[in-house]
Amino acid sequence: MAHEEKVAWLGLIVGVLTAAVYGVVLLGRAAGGPLEEAPYIDAMLWSIGAGIVIMIIATISVSIMSGREGRATDVRDRQIAARAEHTARAVLVIGALAALVLAMLEVDHFFIAHAVFLGFYASALLEGITKVALYRGGVPAW
Repeated sequence: MAHEEKVAWLGLIVGVLTAAVYGVVLLGRAAGGPLEEAPYIDAMLWSIGAGIVIMIIATISVSIMSGREGRATDVRDRQIAARAEHTARAVLVIGALAALVLAMLEVDHFFIAHAVFLGFYASALLEGITKVALYRGGVPAW
């Protein structure tokens, strides 16, 4: 398994876990009340920060275990990374546009923040899924 594929798998796992923990914390804070009234800012920032720190540590660990030869990238790795990034970029733009529309409609900050958060999360998730799928199924020759 290529180094980048391992990192993509780790990103998927960490992303799903941090989003799940954030969701549980948010629902717990709502305690049956309106979700938009639940305090979310610190939990959102902690989940983002924890995800970043965990991915840095996991990537360093995988790099150490792979050795110098295991970290080498080739044309296929760069093609997969580029296709995955292009695929995920559309979702990121949709999330940004949703947040923009919500801001123009003067919707509560809770929904605007979560539109941006979900845009980034869905984009990262799609990028990881695309990378894994391309590593497993091969890069189509277009």
